[in-house]
Amino acid sequence: MKRRWAWQYTLVALATVYLSTSHGDIFEFTSPKLINNVVSDPRTGRLYVGAVNAIYQLDPDLKEESRTETGPKRDNRHCTPPVTDACEEAVDTDNHNKLLLVHGAKDTLVVCGSIFRGICSLRNLSNVEQLLYFSDTKGEKSYVASAEESVSVVGVMEHDKLTVFLVGKGYGSHDSTKLISTRILQDYNDWVVFDSIIEASAVQANPFVLRYFHDFRFAFKDSGFVYFLFSRTRGVQDNKNFTFISRMCEDDQSYYSYTELQLNCSTANKYNKAQAAYVTAPGKVLARSMTDSGQYGPVSASDKVLFVIFSSDEDPSTSAMCMYPLQSINRRLVDIIGACYSENGIINGKAAVYSPYSSKSEELCSSNNQKSMATKYKCGAEFLPSPLASKPDFALNAEPSLVRKGHLTAVAVAVEMEHAVAFLGTSTGEVLKVHLSAQPEVYGRAPGDVTGSKVNKNLLLDSGLQHLYVTTEKKIVKVPVQSCHLKTDCHSCVSMKDPYCGWCVLEGRCTRKWECDRSMEENTWLWSPNQQCVQIQAFNPPNLSCKKTQQVDISVPALPRLQSSDRLQCVFGSFRSGAVVTDESKLVTCTLPDPVDIPPTPDQQDYVSVPVKILVNDDIEVTSGKYHFYNCAATVRKNQNTPCIACVTSEWGCQWNAQDHSCSDSDGAAGGAHIVKPQQSARCPQFESPEPLLIPVGHRIPISFQGRNLEFYMGRRFSIGTELMKHTEEEVTQGQGSKFNFRGYQFDYDKQQEVNVSFHIKDRDTERKIDSTLTVVLYNCSVGREDCSLCKHADAKYQCVWCAATHTCIYRELCPSPEPIQCPNPRITDIIPRFGPLNGRISVTIKGSNMGIKKEDIKKITVAGVDCVHQEDRYSVSTSVVCEIGPARRTPPSDLPFEPTNQGAVEVEVEGGRRGVSEVFFTYRDPKPKVVHPAKGPAAGGTFITIRGDDLDTATKDDISVTVGGVNCEVLLFGRQITCMTGRYRGQKVPSELLTVTVKYGKNTTKDVPAAFQYSENPKITDYKPKDSFLCGGRGIVVMGSGFDLIQRATMKVYSDEFAQDTTPTEFVQEVLSKNDTVLQFLSPAVNCCCCSQALRTFVQLDEEVEELKDFDYHPDPIFNKLAKNVITETSIIIVTGRGFSKAMTAREAQAFVGDASCHVNILQDEKLFLDAPSSQPRARSKRQRRDTTGDLLELVIRFGHGEWMVDSVYYARKDEVPLAIIIPGVILPMLLFIAVSVYCYRRKSQQAEREYEKVKHQLENLEESVRDRCKKEFTDLMIEMEDHTSDLSEARIPFLDYKTYTDRNFFLPSKDGANDVMITGKLQIPEARRAIVAQALNQFSNLLNSKTFLINFIRTLESRPDFNARARGYFASLLTVALHGKLEYYTDIMRTLLLELMDEHVQNKNPKLMLRRSETVVERMLCNWMCICLYQFLRDTAGEPLYKLYKALKHQVEKGPVDAKMKKAKYTLNDTGLLGDDVEYSVLTLQVLVHGEGPDVTPVKVLNCDTISQVKEKIIDQVYRNLPYSQRPKVDSVALEWRPGSTGQILSDLDLTSQKEGRWKRLNTLAHYNVRDNATLVLSRVLHTQAFHQNQDNHEEKNALLEDDDNTFHLVRPADEIDEVKSKRGSMKDKAMTKAITEIYLTRLLSVKGTLQQFVDDFFRSVLGSSSVVPPAVKYFFDFLDEQALRHDNVDEETLHIWKTNSLPLRFWVNILRNPHFTFDVHVTEVVDASLHVISQTFMDACTKTEHKLSRESPSNKLLYAKEISTYKKMVDDYYKGIRQMISVSDQDMNTHLAEVSREHTDKLNTQVALHQLYQYASKYYDVIIQSLDEDPAAQNKQLTLRLQQIAAALENKVTDL
Repeated sequence: MKRRWAWQYTLVALATVYLSTSHGDIFEFTSPKLINNVVSDPRTGRLYVGAVNAIYQLDPDLKEESRTETGPKRDNRHCTPPVTDACEEAVDTDNHNKLLLVHGAKDTLVVCGSIFRGICSLRNLSNVEQLLYFSDTKGEKSYVASAEESVSVVGVMEHDKLTVFLVGKGYGSHDSTKLISTRILQDYNDWVVFDSIIEASAVQANPFVLRYFHDFRFAFKDSGFVYFLFSRTRGVQDNKNFTFISRMCEDDQSYYSYTELQLNCSTANKYNKAQAAYVTAPGKVLARSMTDSGQYGPVSASDKVLFVIFSSDEDPSTSAMCMYPLQSINRRLVDIIGACYSENGIINGKAAVYSPYSSKSEELCSSNNQKSMATKYKCGAEFLPSPLASKPDFALNAEPSLVRKGHLTAVAVAVEMEHAVAFLGTSTGEVLKVHLSAQPEVYGRAPGDVTGSKVNKNLLLDSGLQHLYVTTEKKIVKVPVQSCHLKTDCHSCVSMKDPYCGWCVLEGRCTRKWECDRSMEENTWLWSPNQQCVQIQAFNPPNLSCKKTQQVDISVPALPRLQSSDRLQCVFGSFRSGAVVTDESKLVTCTLPDPVDIPPTPDQQDYVSVPVKILVNDDIEVTSGKYHFYNCAATVRKNQNTPCIACVTSEWGCQWNAQDHSCSDSDGAAGGAHIVKPQQSARCPQFESPEPLLIPVGHRIPISFQGRNLEFYMGRRFSIGTELMKHTEEEVTQGQGSKFNFRGYQFDYDKQQEVNVSFHIKDRDTERKIDSTLTVVLYNCSVGREDCSLCKHADAKYQCVWCAATHTCIYRELCPSPEPIQCPNPRITDIIPRFGPLNGRISVTIKGSNMGIKKEDIKKITVAGVDCVHQEDRYSVSTSVVCEIGPARRTPPSDLPFEPTNQGAVEVEVEGGRRGVSEVFFTYRDPKPKVVHPAKGPAAGGTFITIRGDDLDTATKDDISVTVGGVNCEVLLFGRQITCMTGRYRGQKVPSELLTVTVKYGKNTTKDVPAAFQYSENPKITDYKPKDSFLCGGRGIVVMGSGFDLIQRATMKVYSDEFAQDTTPTEFVQEVLSKNDTVLQFLSPAVNCCCCSQALRTFVQLDEEVEELKDFDYHPDPIFNKLAKNVITETSIIIVTGRGFSKAMTAREAQAFVGDASCHVNILQDEKLFLDAPSSQPRARSKRQRRDTTGDLLELVIRFGHGEWMVDSVYYARKDEVPLAIIIPGVILPMLLFIAVSVYCYRRKSQQAEREYEKVKHQLENLEESVRDRCKKEFTDLMIEMEDHTSDLSEARIPFLDYKTYTDRNFFLPSKDGANDVMITGKLQIPEARRAIVAQALNQFSNLLNSKTFLINFIRTLESRPDFNARARGYFASLLTVALHGKLEYYTDIMRTLLLELMDEHVQNKNPKLMLRRSETVVERMLCNWMCICLYQFLRDTAGEPLYKLYKALKHQVEKGPVDAKMKKAKYTLNDTGLLGDDVEYSVLTLQVLVHGEGPDVTPVKVLNCDTISQVKEKIIDQVYRNLPYSQRPKVDSVALEWRPGSTGQILSDLDLTSQKEGRWKRLNTLAHYNVRDNATLVLSRVLHTQAFHQNQDNHEEKNALLEDDDNTFHLVRPADEIDEVKSKRGSMKDKAMTKAITEIYLTRLLSVKGTLQQFVDDFFRSVLGSSSVVPPAVKYFFDFLDEQALRHDNVDEETLHIWKTNSLPLRFWVNILRNPHFTFDVHVTEVVDASLHVISQTFMDACTKTEHKLSRESPSNKLLYAKEISTYKKMVDDYYKGIRQMISVSDQDMNTHLAEVSREHTDKLNTQVALHQLYQYASKYYDVIIQSLDEDPAAQNKQLTLRLQQIAAALENKVTDL
């Protein structure tokens, strides 16, 4: 069972790996080590990555194409290269990449590292593994870079007369002192590669002067100048960094023009140190704003601008970006140079120039009258001063265009729609996007997982400026420059403010401008930074009554122009109506919904707001808004006390009907006194102006008021009421005229001192409210005035008095007794604090009552007999007095009796001599802090320390402060113990000394605890795991490090950091679970916001220190599917499917439950969970579920951390319950009886089968283990062996065929005569006497063939003959190719013409896919030959080497195992039909071979003891003559092999009289047959003829024996003959099955060989089809021709076009080359190697087809072998075809030039005359029909072609014609 599961798990795992890689490319590259440099090749888009100890070559999608290890190497900075064993200090040293430069013209990559003193190397740009040049023996002149990691190096290529590059580097202690040097890339005169071409650089460091510690950041070329950007100090004393840009002429090899200009960023140069830079044109908008700013001068869109990122030494927490137009830099440099050449270096009376690298004291600059010296000698001269630098006053200043908190580390700038966008890398791994407008602003971050370590300064844009390559410490990510498509509505689109994006109104998408179809029309594409969407400006009418309906005009000023096909609609809520638009006024007219379709008016509102949308083409929203439908009847809800006023003052223009007491829509027709029109609130019937306005609580006061417009209510009775007195209404009486009154209320209210009270008035008959604006103020004297002083302090208008009788503050009329003149004595209730230090000077707060009405009332305060100074600014009326106490009274001398004078009451004296004395006492005492715990804490601070001692709770928390070694400690808790939090330690030494803890009480008392606390090193986090969590949180995170015992609080925090500068980030926190000194354990916080998981940043806070967990990722919670099967048993496996499981979870952490029982999680994959069901049926998890669930349904719950998902319900399969009494007698007893009988029989039968099974099982187990090991071992062995073969491989060492042999073999070797074909031999049988005539006639025939009319006619005529078969057509085409080779452009024209005819024919016959499938026509073979000719150079330059390596690897792999010489089967092969199905025992022997007559040197040769003698000879010849091509080596038949085991020698041969016989079969002799041992010496000698083999066998019988029929020989495996077959029939079926099973085992060898050769196959496929490989112009030309023709025909789809391309190139040329390496190289391909090449070529063919290959167990092994790779290869083919389509077209002129060059270079090597002669044989054979055809062709008649052919016939065939 376990074994079966192991296999299943393995298969599932393999499937997962395969699927995960096939879901799509993730554009990301990760390096195991730090990345130093990244450069791109603009021609190919490739990236080259210089990392520690490695160089990587990546394609534009960051897939690794090639890599090479560059370290570690044994080195020491003190040792001079080459580093040998003599350098004892040498150790393995990491090689940091210092410089990468692309030299596209020579296809080389310049690579400089930190080892061997910074020596560089040259590598192949197309394959960085290939080292083109490296030498460590050239001495100091070849030390280019720096050996120190911290020293920066930059470089720039230059193409002058010599290929050189300029290098700028800082000064390292073991480096060359040249700061800037020119290095040559070729050997020239006395210079070697990488030599500095000037002896003494004017720009070099002085190791004793600090100013020369340059930090180079950037180098570039422009307009004939080279620029370097760097920072350095200016002098010995001044150690502040300054940034300079230096410039020199490209071709100035003596540096006479070298000048430095200081660049200031900000007027005060706050941002002084350059970090990164980028040069590009700014685009129109930025150029205009730079010009308008006035600080840069005029800047145009095409001018180059230098964008520089600066950091600040003054404020390291900020960075800035400044911009410098190159024009401004150049102008200032010309001013500086001109001043030095002509003005003694003076500008405006100030010295402007100095010499930066010289200590010369004499005058540097000169004076003359030649003002134009700087322009005349723009590159300086030997007699002119150099190098020069500007003085600080003449630095080029620029104000920062952007200032940013944090460290900026990289910059790149792109222009979109004339707007410049800067991408700024930060030290935290982010890339900010900045719109460089007049007010630059950060508008977003680059998308993608770019978190953690700082962004490398090499921030690159791809060639199309569509993607950004962001490099951090160990990762490169390719991210798009924009993510417009993620925004789905206009407001979110424009709120991005992204210059790349805009809202495509008529498509409802956020897009780039060019992606929006009608973007050039006004208002159709709304640019994001403009922050505007299409908006509804106004409605007409602006609103409408909910009781009406009509049309509405909607004003949409920004509405785009619609076309006649566009449909416009309005949607009001759920009501749709068609719309009409007038383009001029931009008015959209719609029909409003009927009243019944309008939603009801909400409570508390007098209108309903209905959403409005304007849609185009049914579902695309153009704009939206809200339309108000008002309800006049609801207006009275707003203020029910004033219904009429609320009605007529509403914004809807309603009118009031006093008669009906109703509010309705305005109606002009309605009239009468009872109608109040809109906005005429003065006409409403109403009551107003109450008297008095102040009403006291508890006392009834009559209130009078006025009435107005009450004519309609004459004679009516009214009542008044208020909400405060809900159930009591008073009657209103009318006075004179319009005056009314009522007797008032006796209010009861004590919540506040004052409250407004509004009254309503009702008509007593109808109970309708009449408008009342009556509002009075109700007040309560008692609230907030608890004593006499507070009462007297009240405002006089309230008439409040202190009533002695009730001891309360009340309204004057309510007090029966008169108010006392003076208030009672002060009463003191509390003192805060009750203890103070002996020295006093702390504040004491005295609480109580009647302590005065104003601060001047306080006359004197004493505390324990000591005067206390009143703090007037802190006085509160009556209740609180604050004073500052003085020192305690001194104690008497010790000889007097002690009096406790340090304790006493507090006394306060107020105005009028009234005094109050406290009952509680104040005590002076001396606090004594003694102990501090803990005694250690981190230097970052944040430690809670507790101070213990005596009387510490003296004074209050506000009076004390604590310091630790002078650093403030924030007091958190104050009492008998003091707790405070330490601040950040500012000292240099960590750990610190033992520091004093000081507690200060008030202003005068200081108490120390000496040596109480020590600051230690901050805790360090070294690693953490795991590095992922789901958003639900709860995953166990283990943080590792040191020093955690010092910290008291550890929390894990997650911030939602989605881009928004104004908002505070959301925080999610989780406390630590457990900790010790080295480990912290957390549960990841649950993140329950809606933010994007990529915008989350995770931190660990250790006390006050915060450290980011870089690379910690949050993933969206997993998704679970319902179960496929809900029934389970106790032994079943539950399979849960879904998505995203393995993103942040493992099987060990995951939990699963069925009911209340947990079940073990066996396997966790990304899309599957395998669970073991509980062994017994559990119960439901909760009582409620037990009660609610039906039957036996149980919940299956999965728990990942805090996240819990109820996946589905499951139930256990029911078992039929049968009574036990029936089971035992009815079932078990008969079973026991049956088992007893069966066991005996079974055991006997099964023993043999068991043994056989065990044997097979054992074989399978061994096989399973060994296949893996074998693949690994054999690949390693092959790579080592191939290293020997290919280490010295170059074009010269690969045995390429010369052009003639190459074309002969491709054109004519497949012919029936093969190598004896006359075209290959070149021998024609022509009598000497006729040779001149024949030559002349053939030249005439050549001219005739150059007539297109004749040639086309000739070909058509031949093809119409039935006996002109396919072989003849192919041969004829090849002859024609050679004959016309001198005019290949004409040949191409003929081929095109014939192809067009063939194409039309296939298309008309409805079978276009069959075209070019076979070479059945002349033109198809012509195309094949044309490809051979055009791709010859590509084979030599590019594809030849990987093809040759593949052939050599395959040959080597085949020959390292037994090969049956007769059956042509091998142990190691890719072809299952050629697989040696027997396990042949063999061993490897190394023979020492001596070649007769070629000296005493022996050559070791590896052979197998089972090899035949001929096979041994082949291997010996291969090894001995390995430097010769195959054609120049001796052949096996021409050599003899002699073994000399003793004094006599023995000739070894395949057959002799000693050969073994088996029946009628004879075995070929092997080395084992002769018993040749390891290390035996053999002699190889040449013989004149094969008889020499038998020179010692003179006996006639022996010769006859050897001449027997050779068919009866065998080598390793004897063929089964008739006798064997009869015997085998008698064998058991089981034996046959066993034999078959064991034979199938050997098929795994195919897999082993395939795995071993995979790299070589991939390399060849990549060289031919790789997206980065060079495409020959002929391929592009021909594919474009096919594309054009496909467009010409309607029924040619993409698939047909794909087939045409495949048939014309891969199947017609590459498969042929792959199957026949001897068509390209001078090699011999054996049948066994050929069989494997057949499998690879078949794979190549399958990759090029569009049809899907359905594989099954019955599929051929060859198909199954490469089944996994075929999809990759298919994609490679598709990408190759797509890439070719996107290339720049090859014009006819370019193609003809290329073909003419091929003709010129190779034609004279070919047998052209022989080809013409052979062609004429066809003309002769079909002479009559050709003549007839020419006679019928008018064009041929005009050119007299018949006559010319007859003349040629007469000359060539020596016959007289009728001419």
